[in-house]
Amino acid sequence: MRAPTIKRGLDGKVIVVTGAAQGIGAGYARRLVAEGCRVVLADRNADAVRATAASLTGPGKASAAILDVADPGSGAELAALVAEEHGQLDGLINNAAVFSTITRKPFWEITPEEWDQVIAVNLKGPWLVVSALLPLLRRSESASVINIGSDAVLMGRSGYLHYVASKGGVQGMTYSMAHELGQFGIRVNTLSPGPVYTEIARTTVSPAQKQAMIDAQALHRTAEPDDLVGLAMFLLSDDSAYLTGQTISVNGGLVHR
Repeated sequence: MRAPTIKRGLDGKVIVVTGAAQGIGAGYARRLVAEGCRVVLADRNADAVRATAASLTGPGKASAAILDVADPGSGAELAALVAEEHGQLDGLINNAAVFSTITRKPFWEITPEEWDQVIAVNLKGPWLVVSALLPLLRRSESASVINIGSDAVLMGRSGYLHYVASKGGVQGMTYSMAHELGQFGIRVNTLSPGPVYTEIARTTVSPAQKQAMIDAQALHRTAEPDDLVGLAMFLLSDDSAYLTGQTISVNGGLVHR
């Protein structure tokens, strides 16, 4: 295996962010453009992702791609687009997930159809996207994959069993991917947030529940997307060149590993 060529900054790197039309995904993309990256924002919502990409300004460059992470054909189309536009890929943030639309309920009331949808997007999706983009990632001198997990796994969060199961699977997948892709110099880590509040409505979390979680944290304030992006930048950069196969929590001290 060749030793990586160390380039500490992010300037000029090509990065794909899935689920980037809004919320945390858009936050990652915004910071990456500010760092000088060439960023491909990928999302199912064509109009929204194009508008978000067009709104981003900075030394880097943003473009939009339409992606259904649960569809292997869609992943292949994304890979072809990235290959044509950039010829390589240095990083991937697997951010796309089903959560805000989930109606909280006991697990015995979850239908098989809803279970399958959550698992298809949240767990199968990252596997499909990495698989589709792997030939491009292998062209990079020091590629990094960030799978977005959730500290709902540590909380044993009730009412979201399919979501918790999918994110627990993401953590396990990260560990295996890191070992399988290490031979190519590709690093794989999980960024695992606690509760994060964005412009996306979360009707299943009452004000009282939100306040209870804030009170249980060591830092008594809500988390916003900007609280996650710094760690993501570190994991994508070569400052973390020897860090792989890890799950790192960002939860304000709500729960501990």
